[in-house]
Amino acid sequence: MEIYALDHVQLAIPAGQEDEARAFYVGVLGLAEQPKPANLVGRGGVWFVSGSLKLHLGVDPDFRPSKKAHPALLVRDVEAAATECSAAGHPAVRDEPLEGFKRVYVEDPFGSRVELLEAIG
Repeated sequence: MEIYALDHVQLAIPAGQEDEARAFYVGVLGLAEQPKPANLVGRGGVWFVSGSLKLHLGVDPDFRPSKKAHPALLVRDVEAAATECSAAGHPAVRDEPLEGFKRVYVEDPFGSRVELLEAIG
């Protein structure tokens, strides 16, 4: 077996919260919504893309926010991203430095952690 790439990351959301997901992931983070395949639409959830990034949000009937496991999204200007997220009601939290990156964490509308990274150097 040879694993050569990551196709997508899936996060959980509560049932019926797709519009809140769109408001954050499209409206705040700037991702584009990707139509789900017709055979998966009935499950709920919503999919997003940006370049080669694919982020799927799936409905979990026993939803609990992910406070530790998280996607780490590369951004061009982490300070601007932090300001935009904070202005939209998702305060950016700084953490310990990570060599080669500036980084912050924000919570999505469901309380799950999202890391924003800017490569430096």
